[in-house]
Amino acid sequence: MSRAFPSITLRWLPVWRRNLRVWRKLSGPALIGNFGEPLLYLLALGYGLGGFIGEVNGLPYIVFLASGIVCASAMNTASFEGLYSAYTRMAVQNTWGGMLATPLSIDDIVLGEILWAGTKSLISAIPILLVAALLGVVHDASALGVLPVVFIIGVCFGAMALVVTALAKSYDFFIYYFTLVITPLFLVSGVFFPLDGMPDAVRIGAQLLPLAHAVDVVRPLMTGQPLPSLTLLYLMVPLLYAVGAFWLATVLLRRRLIS
Repeated sequence: MSRAFPSITLRWLPVWRRNLRVWRKLSGPALIGNFGEPLLYLLALGYGLGGFIGEVNGLPYIVFLASGIVCASAMNTASFEGLYSAYTRMAVQNTWGGMLATPLSIDDIVLGEILWAGTKSLISAIPILLVAALLGVVHDASALGVLPVVFIIGVCFGAMALVVTALAKSYDFFIYYFTLVITPLFLVSGVFFPLDGMPDAVRIGAQLLPLAHAVDVVRPLMTGQPLPSLTLLYLMVPLLYAVGAFWLATVLLRRRLIS
């Protein structure tokens, strides 16, 4: 089994384009879902719970929540794409097997899937930003700076999901990943409440994980606050996770599909 770092060429593009064409056939219901879910979150929690909470870190709760929901949606979208959709293409439809009969390699397929997961995160984030803007919880046009951060989140969690897919024997395997990884990240990364009041162990642990850093960058972009001085370092954390997971997923899939 080769443990070499994946080769990076433009051959990932046909993989990405194929997934885009398939998605376009079902894009209508998907986009409606992208509008509906964040709207429910923002209305039910932002206005409902926000009426009891008031302000958080000097922001109305719905404004605080909106930026966290953007990041969480990007994480969930990329994770579902890298788990259920990718596993279907790999093990059920045998789409990847057909691709390997062409000049494409495992490296190309994995990179194309990761970049497609990042694209799906962008597709999910744009409706949320529009909903937030309609509700008046976006400060100004600087919120457009959220989009590249969302893409990084999608690439990160798409790559991590492909590692799990490479090990999975069935769809049921993904329940463990969502229960042990995605749900804890969703709850302790500053999406719903600031981490300042959490126990030190939880707060420090969250800083070692990718989602909390993304939230720290997205929130000031959406609320018009100054970016943190360590913004580049914050963005490096999910990027490093993405690179490491890209390598590991490729190694595991070489063993599974070729060896």
